[in-house]
Amino acid sequence: MNFTRIPHKTFSIAQTPLLTGKTAFVTGGNSGLGLETVKAIAARGAHVFLATRNQKKGVAAADAVKEAFPAASIEVITLDLGSSASIKLAANKFADTHEKLDILVNNAGLMAVPLGQTEDGFETQFGVNYLGHWSLTSLLMPQILKAPSARIITVTSLAHHFCSGIDFDDPHLRKKYSPWGAYTQSKLANYYFAIGLHREFQNSGSAAKSLLSHPGLSQTNLQQETAKQGAAGSSGKFLMHLTASLGMSAAVGALPQVRAALDPKAKSGQFYVPKFGNVGAPITRPFFRSGSAKAIEKLWKLSEQETGLKIFI
Repeated sequence: MNFTRIPHKTFSIAQTPLLTGKTAFVTGGNSGLGLETVKAIAARGAHVFLATRNQKKGVAAADAVKEAFPAASIEVITLDLGSSASIKLAANKFADTHEKLDILVNNAGLMAVPLGQTEDGFETQFGVNYLGHWSLTSLLMPQILKAPSARIITVTSLAHHFCSGIDFDDPHLRKKYSPWGAYTQSKLANYYFAIGLHREFQNSGSAAKSLLSHPGLSQTNLQQETAKQGAAGSSGKFLMHLTASLGMSAAVGALPQVRAALDPKAKSGQFYVPKFGNVGAPITRPFFRSGSAKAIEKLWKLSEQETGLKIFI
């Protein structure tokens, strides 16, 4: 079966409301799932901030979207989620020109890379995939809360199921590093982050929504980069070949996060996933993980300590 041609009768981007006058911010927007998300949101009329580490690649991606959708309104913004200085500059640049943010898609990420550190001394995957998005969300929260009904979509992975729990005593895995262990931990942190935000919005009475998504098995450059760097060994190569033969296209794989961003029926606390686990049309699942309340409380404290930033709602 060609999973890239799965019909998506449950959700149609073309039938979602126009987003004229609204703003969106997508991390990792220059390629893969992020680029497909930028396309979908821009096609509905929102002004989209395409955030990327590489300005040149970002401009090329924006030009490609505008070629496909001439009316698209896209602004490329430099963002390195491994640098607190870069995150602050990007957030300040957005705030200088926009009073509100309607959609934030925390999409960018790394997978099973060699042991390394961010500019701020965090383990690379925990720092980029999770702490970078914590910081960005914190700094953009004033603009998010000014939107009538903003949405924050955080992207996790099915791999979060393979993490028994976050190592709060050694979150940067300095004692024992594993490429896949670091990846699954960062994606579990994203899972808890989305649930925690949802609960904070509920408790405060805010109209803002926190939603979660995962793309399943999708054909992007993520698998190729993992295999290229080699830290994941034979499992990285196997995943690359598996994705190439059975995975969905990036456009289809992005649909869970796109639906979370655009579906008028979306509710805070929903988890958008492929229907058949790793493939299929985007459907919703409830948040569920035993012991999440205690883990979220610990994660909030850890995130505040590491970044020096709190999320005020």
